[in-house]
Amino acid sequence: QGQLVESGGGSVQAGGSLRLSCVASANTYCMGWFRQAPGKEREGVAGITSGGTTRYADSVKGRFTISRENAKNTLSLQMNSLKPEDTAMYYCAAGPWRGSCMRAANMDYWGKGTTVTISS
Repeated sequence: QGQLVESGGGSVQAGGSLRLSCVASANTYCMGWFRQAPGKEREGVAGITSGGTTRYADSVKGRFTISRENAKNTLSLQMNSLKPEDTAMYYCAAGPWRGSCMRAANMDYWGKGTTVTISS
């Protein structure tokens, strides 16, 4: 229960785009994308409820779009206008509602991550 598998990471130049995908073994109220750069704490990038309500970190607003298909237990993150500071390991996470879908401590299930590298 609660297995998550990410795909879609890679290396692109600044200004480019990538799309991350995540397949979950079960449906949960909250799903989200988190990232962790070397030497930094894990941070919430975008979160979405099963009803489709979304939230974004200020640093990615207007550039990233999170979406999910409840019937297929899938989560996606479309990333446009990528910047070198977006370089990180990106994780898919899921969990029940505990006040926020962007707080790592609220999530029960985690994928192993996919690497995103943006060159200048």
